[in-house]
Amino acid sequence: MRAVVTRVASAAVTVAGAAVGEIGKGYLVLLGVKTGDGEAQAEKLADKITGLRVFEDETGKMNRGLADVGGSLLVVSQFTLYGNCRHGRRPEFLQAAKSAEAVPLYEYFVRRCRERGFTVATGAFGEEMLVSSVNDGPVTLILDTEQL
Repeated sequence: MRAVVTRVASAAVTVAGAAVGEIGKGYLVLLGVKTGDGEAQAEKLADKITGLRVFEDETGKMNRGLADVGGSLLVVSQFTLYGNCRHGRRPEFLQAAKSAEAVPLYEYFVRRCRERGFTVATGAFGEEMLVSSVNDGPVTLILDTEQL
């Protein structure tokens, strides 16, 4: 699994003009599932993301976590994180898991974040979404379970 995590002051997702997910302070998580990923990868990624300490303390150091600041997560499915642009000008997505495999892992990841006590809003899997965010910092991290 792969995630792009952005520290945000706020973030929202709309589908067909209707808001489907919205948070204040927290993380916007763009989540990609690769063919062959399983619950172990989702668990590892949920643990890493919810445990990150990237909010500043009173001295200005990134020393506070999501729980310390009362933050939330907005998790948006993003199969394009597994886009391969090595050949030609059009990416191919052969590594990205198909919906039948990706949806259960996406939902498992969201559930594991909620079970850790966090408010989690989501996008709409497989839909054309408009994602907006007010990046804080900006602080953006790329996490891949193959490197954790």
